[in-house]
Amino acid sequence: MSPRPMTRPGGRSARVQESVHAAVRALEAEQGRDALTVPLIAARAGVTPSTVYRRWGDLQELLSDVAVERLRPETEPADHGALRTDLEAWAEQFLEEMSSPPGRAYIRDALAGDPDGSHAGQCSAYAAEQVDLILARAADRGEQAPDAEVVMDHIVAPMMYRLVFRPGPLDASYAHGLVEATLSSLMPPG
Repeated sequence: MSPRPMTRPGGRSARVQESVHAAVRALEAEQGRDALTVPLIAARAGVTPSTVYRRWGDLQELLSDVAVERLRPETEPADHGALRTDLEAWAEQFLEEMSSPPGRAYIRDALAGDPDGSHAGQCSAYAAEQVDLILARAADRGEQAPDAEVVMDHIVAPMMYRLVFRPGPLDASYAHGLVEATLSSLMPPG
């Protein structure tokens, strides 16, 4: 099994990773995903194919590594001033990004080249970090908020299940319904 560090490496290793990732992105944009080969990527990145094989094992594991990096959120979730609006906006954006054709392709790649589950775990950690920030903001405002695992289980997990196993149209109302059901479970019956 090839080593795949989850943290960003430093020095030469970081330069190799960045040049190989950049080569994958550029070649995919220019020639399409089906044209990608390890020798083609290595040549574009300025490394030998054996460097790619040694680090990633095979093309699928490399594509998985690139997909995980592409699934990393670029910004913090927006602060709309209330837990419900923060969660609705984040869930809507998350669903929109993941259900887009590129998002679905990145999910497939991330999972296909992930024999030990570490890439899936990293993708889950990205979502959990975003959820933790939203919940911390709510707590700072004195709002009652669910546990992060509740949000992951009742908002993120159903979306990912539908994206992977029941592909079809999903929209903002679906995301908002998951948020509503999750937050309603916090309220005492009255």
